[in-house]
Amino acid sequence: MSSLEGKRIGIAAERKAEVISKMIRNKGGIPVIYPLQGMQHLNKDISSKNIYDFLEKPFDWVVLTTGIGAATLEEAAKTAGVHKEFVNKLSQTKIAVRGRKTMQWLKENALQAERVSSDGTMENLLSAFHADSSGGDIFLQAYNQEDAKLKNSLEHLGNNVYLSQPYFYEQPLTEVVRSLKYDIADLYLDTVVFTSKTQVRNLFHDETGREILVKAFNHRVLAAAIGKVTAGELSAQGITDVLQPEDSKMGAMVVAIDHHYRQGQSP
Repeated sequence: MSSLEGKRIGIAAERKAEVISKMIRNKGGIPVIYPLQGMQHLNKDISSKNIYDFLEKPFDWVVLTTGIGAATLEEAAKTAGVHKEFVNKLSQTKIAVRGRKTMQWLKENALQAERVSSDGTMENLLSAFHADSSGGDIFLQAYNQEDAKLKNSLEHLGNNVYLSQPYFYEQPLTEVVRSLKYDIADLYLDTVVFTSKTQVRNLFHDETGREILVKAFNHRVLAAAIGKVTAGELSAQGITDVLQPEDSKMGAMVVAIDHHYRQGQSP
């Protein structure tokens, strides 16, 4: 019998939730999906303006924080008929990136990064700018949960920051958040899988029931995170035991959960 047999595994993701669910079912688990990410919206008009501003103005640095953001800007450049110019200017500008998917996007466009977050966090990337605070003009791609903090941090170092917001996330449905909170508090779920810090923040956005949720996670419900950034956000919310596989992929997460229960551990 699989160690996940009969285990209820909550999935806070929406994108690729079915893929994770299939992996869990294959090991005998019972997946329950709670889409906490909120619907993603692309800002096509804003992306188009960002592209033209990028091409017309001088920038010392381009900071790309997500693969989705980079790809959205690229699509806007294609739509405007200036894709070649966009990639060419990027090749002539120093680039700083965070995240594996952003690095993959650079590789696909034959671009190289001058600075890369070694652990996938913005804090690590910002520390590099702190070390060299000579100031300059920065094109910053971010999205609605991070923009103000990142912009302020870079401006505090004497940089002029142009903020590009090619997409944003809506808040998730209230009933979805409420349902997940109840199922954690009632210990209905054995594990909850988070694939982004946005999901964690949306769960704890409302202070209602915070202590009960943290207590449940720290004593009975296993909190599982894909990626150091997601795990860090869970820790920041007061959850002391977070399961995080070394490989930040869906399959590795399910294997880690299976191994956890095979070991007979409790969170």
